[in-house]
Amino acid sequence: MTAAWYEQSFGSDYMIVYRHRNWQQAESEVQRMVGWMELPEGAAVLDIGCGMGRHALALAGLGYRVTGIDLSEALLEKAIEHNEGGLIERLVQGDMRRLPFENGQFQATVNLFTSFGYFADEADNSCVLKEIRRVLKKDGRFLIDFLNPAYVEANLVPYSERIDVESGLHIEEIRTIKDGWVLKKIKIGPAGSGSSGKQSRSYQEQVRLLSLQWFTAALAEAGLSLEHVYGNYQGDEYQTEQSPRMIMIGRVFD
Repeated sequence: MTAAWYEQSFGSDYMIVYRHRNWQQAESEVQRMVGWMELPEGAAVLDIGCGMGRHALALAGLGYRVTGIDLSEALLEKAIEHNEGGLIERLVQGDMRRLPFENGQFQATVNLFTSFGYFADEADNSCVLKEIRRVLKKDGRFLIDFLNPAYVEANLVPYSERIDVESGLHIEEIRTIKDGWVLKKIKIGPAGSGSSGKQSRSYQEQVRLLSLQWFTAALAEAGLSLEHVYGNYQGDEYQTEQSPRMIMIGRVFD
């Protein structure tokens, strides 16, 4: 059986393709978003899809007791390297559809930078929300930072390419929208005419274009109440057509 795209794409090449993501910027974004959540000091927080640990480290730096989970062993290894000071309490390999934690273990969960909507079966995406509810305490809060489908459809950049300065590799990205998914094909390999004997590698990423209406219904079904939606990391109110993000904040039903 062919591995799912997210089992193939989140490896060592991912760290090259997304090297440009700014760690210092992650700190400011996290500080702002945590303020919106109004978490108590020292709260136990689960970062679902923690990747290389950018946001988990920022959360831990603010004094929260942070656990990070990711499916990718390669990204977790990098997160462990970045966590040399031990600020993050735990880094765990696991599937967000089956979180390896006891019921009611966390006061908050965060799911950042479109680490959602990966699964072909819509029931699997709903399952992630039910798992979030299961591991949250009765007064627990959640944050899901997702792309805004309407904005993506109106502003999609079909093609881009660049050279990664540190490795010298050429990165090509082709983006399309098809059957309710945004698809990105990534090709990474040596740059220049003298590299013809070296192999390029190709990957595909895909995210289901889930609407705010979908989230509202699926969250309610999971036992979670959506309280506020921000449209970007600066804290502007969500607007259906203009906002690049849907940053959704809520809590467990009373």
